[in-house]
Order: sequence, then C-alpha cells, then structure tokens
Amino acid sequence: MNIFENQNLVGITDTIKIRMYKIIFTIFFTFCYSLLAAQISSSDAILGEWMNEEKDTKIEIYKVGTEYFGKLLWSEDMLEADGITSKKDTQNTNEKLRGRNLYNVNILHDFVYTETAWDNGKMYDPKSGKTYNCILKLREKLLEIRSYVGIPLFGRSTYWQRSPKDPL
Repeated sequence: MNIFENQNLVGITDTIKIRMYKIIFTIFFTFCYSLLAAQISSSDAILGEWMNEEKDTKIEIYKVGTEYFGKLLWSEDMLEADGITSKKDTQNTNEKLRGRNLYNVNILHDFVYTETAWDNGKMYDPKSGKTYNCILKLREKLLEIRSYVGIPLFGRSTYWQRSPKDPL
C-alpha cells in the first residue's frame, strides 16, 4: 500500500465519522423534541368542559400563561326563582364579592402542572363560600379533584367527567 492509498482511507474514515455524528445528533434532537411535545400535550389534557360528580354543575378549565383555572358555566341552582336572573355569590367570605354573579366565577385557580398533577391551586366552593387547597389528577377519563385543608391526606376527593359535547 503506498502513501496515497493510505491518505484516501483517512479521508473516507473522517467522512463516515461526520455522517455518524449527524445521525446521532438528529436522533438526539428528535428524542428531546418528542419529550417536550409529550409534556406540553399532557399538561393541557385537562382543558375543556367537565361535569361534577353529581352532574349538577359544569366547569370549563382553561389556561392563562402557565396556570390553569376553572370557571362555573352552569349549575342547576345558579338562577333565581324567576329562571332568568343569576344568583349572587352571597356565601363569599369576602363581603366585596358577595354581589357578583355566580356565572363564570373562577372556582379553580392558580394550578401549575407538575409531572403527574396540577398542584398549588385553590378551589372555591360557592355553596359554602370557603376556599380549599387542591390538587388535580387525571385518572384515565376522570379528573380527580382532591380538596383539603392542611395536608392532602386529610382531604376529600371528587371525580369529574368530561362534558359529553367536549370531545377531548
């Protein structure tokens, strides 16, 4: 083998190395992107309309920035006796809020998605006027709402179903 043939092999080896680096980089980039895309789609999995366990209240969960909120869309006892006028938030502990309509009141607020749950949020109960700490978790097709005072161990869970007309 003469010196020119040896240099030819070195050039081919460098070309193969460069191609291998490109392939590895592409695989790595694709893997990282798919992980990011999976996280984004799973974090928004709770968006949409939900019915509470008793099927007498509909709540829409929506996102603002990185936080999740839930507003009251409909409730069996949301209207006054005339069937037209929205009831007011009379049980609210904040006297300034007692005159507001219950329609579109945020009952879920300030939730942040972690790896397995939406945490650090609060749930407002317009029937009692109380606000509780809360964790949201998806359990297959149900949304578990764990509300508590103090620590979750001493809380109560309820399970919401997606509203029938909401395809997500």
